[in-house]
Amino acid sequence: MIRALLLILLAAAGLALAAAGLAWNIDRREAVRTAQELTGGNVEKGRKALHAYGCVACHTIPGVRLARGKVGPRLEGLRERVYIAGVLPNTPENLIWWIQHPQSVDPKTAMPETGIGPVDARHVAAYLYSID
Repeated sequence: MIRALLLILLAAAGLALAAAGLAWNIDRREAVRTAQELTGGNVEKGRKALHAYGCVACHTIPGVRLARGKVGPRLEGLRERVYIAGVLPNTPENLIWWIQHPQSVDPKTAMPETGIGPVDARHVAAYLYSID
């Protein structure tokens, strides 16, 4: 009797964990779709561009291998922030501009001009808007 009850409880716990995982996958897919629609970029290409342009050296970025930099801010939850770099209203176009031309927004920022072009900047913005 106790063994049967234990098996039922374990099965219920397993189903709850599976449902939570499924919900996370659905939420993640929705976040990716929304970010790509907002920016016109591609999330996966953005993740790769973060390495190509050296963003990982200065920022901690969830989901990006080796992105544990301590120079710039952590980049999780960017889509929920009111401002970008403390000065620009957080819109997709402003984020894309900031990624390309941070010195034009704030000449005193530590963020360098990386030479990233508009297409890759859209991809990076898509990735940043897709993560929590």
